[in-house]
Amino acid sequence: MTPPNQTRPGDARARAAQTKRDRTRRALLDAADAAFASRGWLRTRVEDIATAAGVSAATAYNHFPSKHALMGHVYAPLIRPLIAQAEQDRADDRPVVDALSDQVRALARASWRHRGLTTAFAAAVQDYTIRAGGPPDPDDDQDPRVVAPMPSTILGLIEDGQRDHVLHPFPPALEISGMVINLLLMRSVNRPHEPPERTAELLLTVLFGALRPELLLERGTDGRPFRSGT
Repeated sequence: MTPPNQTRPGDARARAAQTKRDRTRRALLDAADAAFASRGWLRTRVEDIATAAGVSAATAYNHFPSKHALMGHVYAPLIRPLIAQAEQDRADDRPVVDALSDQVRALARASWRHRGLTTAFAAAVQDYTIRAGGPPDPDDDQDPRVVAPMPSTILGLIEDGQRDHVLHPFPPALEISGMVINLLLMRSVNRPHEPPERTAELLLTVLFGALRPELLLERGTDGRPFRSGT
C-alpha cells in the first residue's frame, strides 16, 4: 500500500501528461488567436498555427478536430463573461429592457475591441453554416456556432421578457436573437471601424423595434432612443 504522503508513479505520470496536454492546448489557442486576428479566416491554416505553437499538425488536430472548432474555442472566452452576466441578471430578476440594453452594448464593445477575431469568427460561422446546410446542432462540437454560442448572451433574457409579456411574443426568441447576432457579425465584416456605440444603437433599435416598438416612442421623439448617452 502506498503511504498517504507518497504519490504513485502512475498518478505522477498521468498528471505530467495532463499538464503537457494543457500547455499544448494553451499554446495552440494563443497561436490561433494571434493568427486569426492578424491574418483572418481564409489566410490562416491549422498547419501554420501548429508550427507557431511548436507542435505537429497531427497534434493540433488531436486537440481541435477542425479549423472551425479551433476558431470557436478561440472566440468563446470573449462571450463567456457576457453569458455569465446574463444568467446573473436573470437570477436577480433584473428588468429585461435594461439587461438586454447592457448586453447588446457589451457585445458591440467586445466585437469592436477584438474586431480582427470577430471578422474571422463571422467568416467561420458563415462558412460552416453553408457546409452544414441548416441551424446549429447542439451535439456538433466542430460548429463554431455551438462552441461559441453568441445568441446565448441575449436568448434567455428575451425568453424571460416574452414569457412575462414585457416583450412581444413574435419573432420567437431563438429567431430574433440569431438575427441580432448575425447583424452584429455582418457589421464587423462590412464596417470594421464603426464605433461600438453606433453599432449598439442600430442593434437595439432593431431588437426593440421588433419586440417592444412602443419603447422607441416612449424614450424619444427623434427616432433614436438608443443613441449613446440617452
